[in-house]
Amino acid sequence: MNVRRSALVALTLFTTGAAQADLSANIGFASDYFFRGIYQSQSAASGGVDYENNGFYAGVWAVDVSDGLSAGYDGSDATGLEVDGYFGYGGEVGDFTYGVGFTGYYYTQDFDDTYQEINLSGGYGIATLDVAIGQYSNFSGPTLDYTYYALTLEKNGFYGKYAGFSQDADGDYFELGYGATVSDIDLGVYVLFNDKVLSGIADTASGAPTDNNSIVFTIGKSFDLK
Repeated sequence: MNVRRSALVALTLFTTGAAQADLSANIGFASDYFFRGIYQSQSAASGGVDYENNGFYAGVWAVDVSDGLSAGYDGSDATGLEVDGYFGYGGEVGDFTYGVGFTGYYYTQDFDDTYQEINLSGGYGIATLDVAIGQYSNFSGPTLDYTYYALTLEKNGFYGKYAGFSQDADGDYFELGYGATVSDIDLGVYVLFNDKVLSGIADTASGAPTDNNSIVFTIGKSFDLK
């Protein structure tokens, strides 16, 4: 089971209660697109639009996907677009932050079937816990249930994340990265260590699934549309 979504855009987004409505757009590029430790595409471009108002948010985001086209990765030759729609609410009480929302993941060209999930998040200090409870339509097969969980520690742009899946999905991964904004350009780099369930890579000698690690570079920019 492939369960999507990524470091480019963590749709456990939450705001802290903006005083005014804010409409913005974003564009981005990643040397590789991994979503929750699962390889999606090489050299992926993305873009989206977000609306925020007093803690409420809604938006849409899209990225090109082409599973199996990068050397060393198994999978089909399917290509297309991943289009994500999301909405929710987030806020803070003292030093504690919280968020609840919904995300739907939709695909063109039969790259994958639909995922829909409830997103929950809570944070304190440098730590944030994200949980997604979702269903995968699974084409003509039975609908599958999954839970995704992620614990992230972040300080001064550096972060570490441990995350994984349960129920009808399996696998976990670890991520270390750094992000910074230079002249209004968002730059990032992270190292991903995913297990054999998520890697999609087979050992060249035995053909058995094997663990994997990757280095990913990202660049992006946001635009105020108010």
